[in-house]
Amino acid sequence: MEKICNIHTAFLNRQLHGGLCPATNHITLITSIKRRTGSSQTVSSLVTRNTMNMRTLIDRRVPSEVPMPAKFGMFGGKFVPETLITSLNKLEAEFIYALQDPEFQEELATALRDYVGRETPLYFAQGLTNYYRNKDGEGAEIYLKREDLNHCGAHKMNNAVAQAMIAKRMGLKNVVAATGAGQHGVATAAACAKLSLSCTVFMSADDMEKQSSNVLLMKLFGAQVKPVEGGFKEASSEAIREWASNLETSYYLTGTAVGPHPCPSMVCEFQSVIGKETRRQAMEKWGGKPDVLIACIGSGSNAMGLFHEFIEDEDVRLIGVEAAGFGLDSGKHAATLNKGEVGVYHGAMSYLLEDEEGQIIRPHSIAVGLEYPGVSPQLSFLKDTERAEFHSSTDKEAVDAYIRLSRLEGIIPSLEASHALAYLEKICPTLPNGTKVTVNCSGRGDKDAGMVHNQKFYIN
Repeated sequence: MEKICNIHTAFLNRQLHGGLCPATNHITLITSIKRRTGSSQTVSSLVTRNTMNMRTLIDRRVPSEVPMPAKFGMFGGKFVPETLITSLNKLEAEFIYALQDPEFQEELATALRDYVGRETPLYFAQGLTNYYRNKDGEGAEIYLKREDLNHCGAHKMNNAVAQAMIAKRMGLKNVVAATGAGQHGVATAAACAKLSLSCTVFMSADDMEKQSSNVLLMKLFGAQVKPVEGGFKEASSEAIREWASNLETSYYLTGTAVGPHPCPSMVCEFQSVIGKETRRQAMEKWGGKPDVLIACIGSGSNAMGLFHEFIEDEDVRLIGVEAAGFGLDSGKHAATLNKGEVGVYHGAMSYLLEDEEGQIIRPHSIAVGLEYPGVSPQLSFLKDTERAEFHSSTDKEAVDAYIRLSRLEGIIPSLEASHALAYLEKICPTLPNGTKVTVNCSGRGDKDAGMVHNQKFYIN
């Protein structure tokens, strides 16, 4: 059945891109499934279940970009209680409609330009480039996608303002969110203030102490910030519980590319502006695509925002960098794709950090925003298909990169983005001269300055 469903999903996507008429495709679909599976069993019921949705999408004349599927291979899905299915289906329907609604698209484009401050620069890092040149003066050319210049200082605002707009369209006035480092919380609180929505943010009590400046900003924007014992995963669980108990009035605004469908697809869609701009800016600057894209990975929102546009460009290397913490063999890390196993958590199947009994292991990173035990279903799929490669940086390597960029470029990156920047130490010596490398500087690091100064390995 799963194989048949995947065939149908792929077929529907092809049709929405401009295939034959519905009746012709209905017949062709059955023929295709029989040929590829060797059986007509369950075909009629499958097509019947999907025909109404298929016709609805076609009648709405969905543009060339269509919603991503609910599953990527085995990853993703909706592993949630029955009580949440209706709300998730309503959210998916509103998401699909918003994607092809000119009024929504115009409102979002205006907000991204005038409120968020897009587009963000593709910045040539001359100092960093010179630092990594060899003794012959050769080396890669390093560019930074400056998401740190967005309103509120991170890529999180791209998704927060878009989803807040959807919440308002659905008539849901109470927004619930969870945050780790606080950037998603700040972005959500700001977007809710702009759109006159109430906002409640759940955050680990430990993280509230580490990121006190972001807590103050959330409160300044009018949000309630509720402490939770544990880490970001516990804050996420509490936010989901709060939403589930008030489904008729609340909207769960996720900032991570995880959770039940359509949450990962929504976050990826609204963050994909990063990669779209990068492609266009690269063409303007040197007339081609980047050769290498590098992004840090916690759950995957900034990485998928950069990668998604280039997934089909197989000549572009996609490199995700996870948090190795004290080392991959220390047990104190957040390297889900490097060390995790497949499982279900927070409503979706993905790679997870879990013990031999299947219990979730608490992740560790100096970058609070990378402390999540799961990861994007699509990134999990990119790992299994070997389309993307995944590496890691330790706490110390990230701090060194944080200081390095500050001193060479006068740009203070977040500790999350510093993990991606740290990987330049390993990859740059292996790259041919003139290789175009783009690193997603996903957030600014003002919030992390105190923590960096307090590290015993801080470089004076």
